[in-house]
Amino acid sequence: MQIAAAAGMTCWSRANAENASKSDRSGPHRGKLMMLLWIILSSSLCLMVDGQMKISPETVQQWAVSFGKELSALSSRYSGAKLLQKKYKDVEGVVKIEEVNGEELVKKFAEEMEEMLGRKMKSVKRLAESAEDADLYHEYNETLEFDYYNSLLINSADEDGNPVPLGGEFALEANEHFNKLRVNTEQSNIQVPTNVYNRDPDILNGVYMSEALNDVFVDNFQKDPTLTWQYFGSASGFFRLYPGIQWIPDENGVVTFDCRNRNWYIQAATSPKDVVIVVDVSGSMKGLRLTIAKHTINTILDTLGENDFVNIIAYSDYVRYVEPCFKGTLVQADLDNREHFKLLVEELHVKGEGKVKNAMKESFRILNEAAALGQGSLCNQAIMLITDGAMEDFKDVFENFNWPERRVRVFTYLIGREMTFAENVKWIACNNKGYYTHVSTLADVQENVMEYLHVLSRPMVINHDHDIIWTEAYMDSVLPCTEELFTTQAQSLLLMTSVAMPVFSKKQETLSHGILLGVVGTDVALKELMRLAPRYKLGIHGYAFLLTNNGYILSHPELRPLYKEGKKLKPKPNYNSVDLSEVEWEDTEEMLRTAMVKGETGAMSLDVRTTVDKGRRVMFLKNDYFYTVINETPFSLGIVLTRGYGEYIFIGNVSVEEGLHDLLTPDLTIASEWTYCETDIDPDHRKLSQLQAVVKYLTGKEPDLDCDALLLQQTLFDAVVTAPMEAYWTALMLNTSGMDEGIETVFLGTRSGLMRFQRYTGIEKRTGKSFLTSTDKENMFTLDHFPVWYRRAAEYPAGKFLYYTPRLDTRDIFKDYEADYSATFSAEEVELQAEEGGRKRREADDDEEEAGRIAIATTAVTVTVGKKTAIAGAIGVQMTLALMESRFWAIAAQPNDTDCSDVEWACPLRCDSYEIECYVIDNNGFVLISKQRNDAGRFFGEVDGSVMTTLIRMGMFKRVSLFDYQAMCKMTSHSVSSARPLLSPFYGLASALKWFLSNFLLFLLEFNICGYWHTDHFAEAKPSYGSSSAHKKRGDSLQPCDTEYPSFVYEPSVKETNSIIKCGRCQKMFVMHQIPETNLLMLVVQADCDCSRQYPPLTMEPREVKYNASVKCDRMRSQKIRRRPESCHAYHEQENANDCGGASAISLSAALFLTCLSFSKLVS
Repeated sequence: MQIAAAAGMTCWSRANAENASKSDRSGPHRGKLMMLLWIILSSSLCLMVDGQMKISPETVQQWAVSFGKELSALSSRYSGAKLLQKKYKDVEGVVKIEEVNGEELVKKFAEEMEEMLGRKMKSVKRLAESAEDADLYHEYNETLEFDYYNSLLINSADEDGNPVPLGGEFALEANEHFNKLRVNTEQSNIQVPTNVYNRDPDILNGVYMSEALNDVFVDNFQKDPTLTWQYFGSASGFFRLYPGIQWIPDENGVVTFDCRNRNWYIQAATSPKDVVIVVDVSGSMKGLRLTIAKHTINTILDTLGENDFVNIIAYSDYVRYVEPCFKGTLVQADLDNREHFKLLVEELHVKGEGKVKNAMKESFRILNEAAALGQGSLCNQAIMLITDGAMEDFKDVFENFNWPERRVRVFTYLIGREMTFAENVKWIACNNKGYYTHVSTLADVQENVMEYLHVLSRPMVINHDHDIIWTEAYMDSVLPCTEELFTTQAQSLLLMTSVAMPVFSKKQETLSHGILLGVVGTDVALKELMRLAPRYKLGIHGYAFLLTNNGYILSHPELRPLYKEGKKLKPKPNYNSVDLSEVEWEDTEEMLRTAMVKGETGAMSLDVRTTVDKGRRVMFLKNDYFYTVINETPFSLGIVLTRGYGEYIFIGNVSVEEGLHDLLTPDLTIASEWTYCETDIDPDHRKLSQLQAVVKYLTGKEPDLDCDALLLQQTLFDAVVTAPMEAYWTALMLNTSGMDEGIETVFLGTRSGLMRFQRYTGIEKRTGKSFLTSTDKENMFTLDHFPVWYRRAAEYPAGKFLYYTPRLDTRDIFKDYEADYSATFSAEEVELQAEEGGRKRREADDDEEEAGRIAIATTAVTVTVGKKTAIAGAIGVQMTLALMESRFWAIAAQPNDTDCSDVEWACPLRCDSYEIECYVIDNNGFVLISKQRNDAGRFFGEVDGSVMTTLIRMGMFKRVSLFDYQAMCKMTSHSVSSARPLLSPFYGLASALKWFLSNFLLFLLEFNICGYWHTDHFAEAKPSYGSSSAHKKRGDSLQPCDTEYPSFVYEPSVKETNSIIKCGRCQKMFVMHQIPETNLLMLVVQADCDCSRQYPPLTMEPREVKYNASVKCDRMRSQKIRRRPESCHAYHEQENANDCGGASAISLSAALFLTCLSFSKLVS
């Protein structure tokens, strides 16, 4: 027993002090005096502490021991854990325990994934070949009239009840394979964006030509029933989708989806590219021109992917980088960086005179250095010049930096109505293998930006190289019912990848033009891919994950792509650019990431801190990682096996007849998300549950079902071994007189995904109404994880029960679901929030309060053969906290006949008295029992900061730091330094004069009477076109951030402790004792001393990790190891570079142009 004084010193006994003095008798006289003083002081200190020992540690120990016995008896009786352990013990002679071979397993999984993805690639190739053949034999008809099924207009009628044009009757039927959406699996239909005329000759000819794909779509689906959406995205803007669906417009009746903006289209249409965007921010770019320019930049950014590299330069009379941190370099165009650039672009302001020459020099310098140093994409290079005119003599720039090879293409975008400088801007593009476009309104931006993709695709088209591409993970938010999918599936399984291939014109007469017809592709749901790495083979804490060639997560159980803002679930801004090092953050040297990105095969081990219960509880594991590449794709596969129980798997065997008998009992279920039998191949099987499919297969009714023989064998074995539990639980339930009120559900689970559970209480009286229901994903076997009660039991000694109260959604450490995220708040604000949160909890409705007042008791069951031990399963009981409380209050009280003659304080001592506060907390510091009912489930540091702080200081609890690199924090004000050095007053005056005269001259140039006859010059600016400009006020929105948060773990070697805390004018004593045979602790605290002023609440709130400017810049600039795509198509000698943009009939005012040039030379 440890007794610590407030000063942090342990009292010596008088005997020890005397022994110490005797040992020092030979010392000097002064030493004897000092020792005498020490004895006196020590004695008085001990007397003082002894006098304040108002709570008897012996009494608390008796209560803890008694309560431990009570809990163990209760849990053992109602769960039947000892019976189940005996049943598995009885079969140890007939089972085998095998060591899991991670190297063989990962190779087998990778081969199966390669085969599955190979089937998708073959389907896409058939689509590409059919589309090209159809175009070869199609003659373009300018006056073609053709009716097609427009997905927005199908099944629609006009006021008279007649089908609308391009509508008509289109049969739709709900289909299980397509997430229960209403589809037509007999034919495809067409989607056209609102800003594209659906009867344009290009659209009609393209739709007519692509009708040939209908039969291929259907044939592909019959050959591979696991295919999902198949599609053809046309270069003219229409989107043919199979199966056909009803397209739903947004709330304004607008369809903004344009297939040409999607990653699968852009990546298939072009090779990787380095892009420098150069934007004119001189004074002439004010107003609508700057708005159009910003939208043009954002649209270009949207066409870039994680295999591309980018930077943005703004110029007026000097050159500056939009992000100063990126000066002189190219950064990867992942989602994170693209969104960062968009925020910076919104802050651009106009000033000064436009001097493009220096900006072009800087752009060429960046691109040349990247190529020389082996950085960037090492493929296409391009400069995007966005300006309202170029007046300088810039020819020498291209002569010095780009001619004669013209390795860097230059694309130019003339902004605004005025065409005076069109020839100059066009000359730049045409003499540098680029393309010129004129963007006069916001509505023009989309179509004009897309032109550069067609130019970059020319070498690939002429060469007829059909590169197959795979996209990064993405979330399809276009189709209906996406919100419903968000709330019903594990987050990490909502994502998909696409395989796509370009479609070219094979006509000889247009070969040199390199005409891209479009892109064909199909989607692959990542959850279907991850089914090929079955959970039962990986074990309790094991998992599989996929990585892209750029080191980004494709699939991982710890990936959390969604957050909740208000009442809506949304994808995080950087959800598909989460790096492996941000999830497997214990890999500090990034050895695992490097090996996987390079496509290597190998293995390594890591000591990791992982969490369960949404980050509230930490576990320390030793993980073995095995990894290999998936051939013909840019992906690598990794699997994780946990040392200890995770190293072994046991295999039993019984007859089908015996197993079927016990499988068909009402208390048994199997994991609905696992694949025992493949039900998605035959349409007749799609409505079968996994249990129904297993039974039909085993009974011979559906012998053609493809089933996992090993998993079925183990499931049948577990069904037989666990069958006696049904009779045991039923007997208890029938003995109503002996039942304790508050025992609600008993359950067990095995590694095969089998579960049995019995409800002791009807739904109307049950407190834990959602426990083990279809919505309770945390406590069920899913494709993503084992139940939390199973995982926690596995890390606790088998045979001993572990107790905890389940997490409520309002107690989520990962603040993805709370818009009022406090990671950037001060300590005082966090404290106030904790108090406010406590007040709100205390004001909750009684029903809502009771819903969370349950406790889980769980323990592991093992099988041992020789020296090998494997976990067979876990078993437990769900009870109400009211039952535990009633037992606790009855035990935690001294009898009334206690001898109180020598006691000056409360006697008899009772936990329900006002003098003391009594708590039962678990090994992570969460409260199960307290007088304040709303304390249940809270972290004890929030309840009493003084005691928790003291326990941590004494080593009773250990604080463990954890990190979340997928967090969302409140946005801080974003600033960009746009300062330039101070110049002389004369220069300032000259600049102002130059600006005035330049703008006056430009006004004269723009004053073109002929322009008034062109109505498109008066097109209104519509902010709705600019998605990136619709950002919320920064103070109200969330942005990705890094956070650090604590978890706390009890040190089990310390069985008991007590201490006195000095708090101003009073002192608080507490006694803590471990409750035997459990993970619980009993804590008795003196209640008449308030220490909240000296010890604020200790919370588990995450705190944002703040980086200083230098570190932040280094992190942003850092170029992690990546594997470049194997193919590159940047040049072809037959390319027709003269096709560089439309000609314009313009009349240049030479006098004004020369005056402008002369004046700019004079002032500069």
